Amino acid sequence: MKKAALVLALVSLIFGSAAFAADFPAKNIRLLVPFAAGGGTDAVARALAASAEKHLGQPVVVMNKAGGSGAVGMTEGAMAKADGYTVTMVTREIAWLPQMGLAQITPDNFDLLALINEDPAIMLVRPDSKFTSVKDVLEAAKAAPGSVKFGSTAKPNFYLLALELNQKVRFNQIPYNGAAEAIPALMGGHVDFTMVNPGEAISQINAGQLKPLGVASDVRMAGLPDVPTMTEQGYPIVTGTWRGLALPRGTPDAVKAVLGNAFRKAAQEKEFTDFMNGRTLGIRLMNSDEFKTFVDNDVKALTEIVEEVKKQQ
Repeated sequence: MKKAALVLALVSLIFGSAAFAADFPAKNIRLLVPFAAGGGTDAVARALAASAEKHLGQPVVVMNKAGGSGAVGMTEGAMAKADGYTVTMVTREIAWLPQMGLAQITPDNFDLLALINEDPAIMLVRPDSKFTSVKDVLEAAKAAPGSVKFGSTAKPNFYLLALELNQKVRFNQIPYNGAAEAIPALMGGHVDFTMVNPGEAISQINAGQLKPLGVASDVRMAGLPDVPTMTEQGYPIVTGTWRGLALPRGTPDAVKAVLGNAFRKAAQEKEFTDFMNGRTLGIRLMNSDEFKTFVDNDVKALTEIVEEVKKQQ
């Protein structure tokens, strides 16, 4: 009797999951963004959500949960019910916040679904800034450590850390909740410079409200061909961010397949690609397995920087 009951339970579980997946989604899907509205992560999420709705047959509702350099929103996403109705846009912060002891979750708390975007960092100042090159910024910081104010989209900020460790300088880091707050702070004269993704500031750059000094990449960007890389200027600094989708650990495979297929199709829609290209946001697509390997490698790459930061604390 016990064996028969076990078999019956397994059959019920298997076919019950299949039935659930067949009906999925039956209601709105929540897409958590761990940063403030108006920033690059928010922009990517909203464009992707709009394109995904027709492939899912249900609204995809973007919800911003800012705080803790992304830890607040990503923690909520990881702890959500593993039924597929909460998707989280995870960012590079998930690779280093746990190592810094600033988050209780790690990538292992998620079922990683797909990589959507990857971008280099870009150094920005106001058009009337006394700094006209990356060299100017670094020399000022070396002459008076801690005097140059940096508008940080997260603290600690790995764009800035890459710069500080490579050049052995120290800046005065002023924290904000994402680029949506750091960019206005720079424009308002509250900080001297910031480093964000090009797509987060392309409208201000095009309007002449902000001036790019250098791109933290090996090659110049197609969308900003006149902006030299930091490497070209003698500073071999390559850093940036990525954005992807994740589900709470233990989400049924059939549900993950539905979501993965829908968001992959959404990321290839002309509406989405036109938006990304128009905002100078890079598209880089990976499936679940590829994304998992990508994140694991990034965690390892960041370990050295994290250990160096801890020594300075």
